Amino acid sequence: MPIVQIEMFEGRTIEQKREMVKEVTRSLVRTVNCQPEAVKIVIREIKKENLAEDGMLYCDRES
Repeated sequence: MPIVQIEMFEGRTIEQKREMVKEVTRSLVRTVNCQPEAVKIVIREIKKENLAEDGMLYCDRES
């Protein structure tokens, strides 16, 4: 049973997430030879204030 965790910034629409999980599932079914119902996907949305790179929060990079 493949379990995929996807971490990304908040802001995608529900329709974008639906399309993403369909595509990820299709790819896993094809490449690891499993049934679609075996694929589990966890989406973790991150606020830009909760991720930093090079000593700077992502929310501050947009300023």
